[in-house]
Amino acid sequence: MFGYGLTFGVGESGNPYIGLGDFFFDPERDDDITLDSRGISYTLFIFQMSFATTTSTIVSAGMAERIYLKSHCFVSFFITLVHSIAGHWVWHSRGIFRQMGVIDSAGCSAVHLVGGVSGLVATIYLRPRRGRFTKKESKTVSDPTKAILGFLMIWWGWLAFNTSSNYAVTNRQWTEGIRSAVGTIMASAGGGVVTVIVSKVTTKKIEMDMLIDGLLASLVSSAGGCLYYNPWQATVVGAIGSSLALAAYPLTEWLKIDDPVGVVPVHVVGSIWGMISPAIFLSREGGIESYIEPDESAPKNLNGLFYGGGLELMYLQLLAVGVISIYSSVCSFLILFLLQHSPIGLRISKYDEELGADLREHGLAGQNIMTYTVEKKLSAEMISSVMMLIVRWRIKARMRAVRRKQISDVSTLQEDIQSNESGVHRRNTATSSV
Repeated sequence: MFGYGLTFGVGESGNPYIGLGDFFFDPERDDDITLDSRGISYTLFIFQMSFATTTSTIVSAGMAERIYLKSHCFVSFFITLVHSIAGHWVWHSRGIFRQMGVIDSAGCSAVHLVGGVSGLVATIYLRPRRGRFTKKESKTVSDPTKAILGFLMIWWGWLAFNTSSNYAVTNRQWTEGIRSAVGTIMASAGGGVVTVIVSKVTTKKIEMDMLIDGLLASLVSSAGGCLYYNPWQATVVGAIGSSLALAAYPLTEWLKIDDPVGVVPVHVVGSIWGMISPAIFLSREGGIESYIEPDESAPKNLNGLFYGGGLELMYLQLLAVGVISIYSSVCSFLILFLLQHSPIGLRISKYDEELGADLREHGLAGQNIMTYTVEKKLSAEMISSVMMLIVRWRIKARMRAVRRKQISDVSTLQEDIQSNESGVHRRNTATSSV
């Protein structure tokens, strides 16, 4: 209804801050549009819709197990609008950051930074899940197979996101797509290698959840400038992105930020680094733009620090990060605040949280319902504790039996002594009488 128009609608003014026009998307209502233009409009719409849904799912991960489903629907609706306005700034030819020369190849700021910062605000606003930081038990992935399968689907889909963000293959623009694909894969390779090393050194194991988050952080980092990186640059960007994300995990735990799936390390830390990295590694000379026809709406020809570009591009990238972060924080806080003080409500009750949102909102009593504090799951530790109690009880019972036997023996001995003394006394009395 509104998202596409807020990002790409130009209206009569075409201002740099918000799109106006093309609301309730329908290319068919323009009789003058050509067949090719109509097809491009449909393509752009469905591609950008996937970006919008990605942003909303990032936010939902930060609110996991704490809000009503109906509240989540409203949050997703409004976060889509927040994303769409930020997308206008960095993607539209008249957008304020696009005109300045900010680089965001595939949604590093408009998708991952918006979603990550909004998810951070949400998880802080909602407060931790009950018992999250009071129990000392280790956290484990409930279903490793589904986690790995989901990650592989995201990894494969990331190629479509990054390679299709230039929207075209004509005029030798297919080279942009294939360069983005190589940059994406090499970034994930660099991040994967670093994550395996870090996991092995810190935990003595290859932790599966750590591996997934490290690879995701490297993919987020690649989204900022995948169009411009050569293979070694992409590998370094992904490796640094994973390292920074993994280093952020202890910080979130220390700050007691209840982040169920790593929204802050992956999407906040990863996207900030992803926006900074083009200001370091970007080189336009001899690259793809040397044989692509110049576009009047193209950003300024600014290089990164390693290629003599100075600090101007770094300033622009950090400016975009700061403005979009503040904008996302304010908007997400207002959305959550208004929902909480409305008849819709926001956070589920204590009892519903103990039972689980799956059971409360969907009527699904899954296999993990036993892990909640309402009914504890029988574990090896609990079995060991029960066995120890039984052993201690048997030892005490045996000791009490032995003590009772000893007391009984003493009583019998005393009776015998008393009996003997009575017999001696009677004999002495009889002797005296005689």
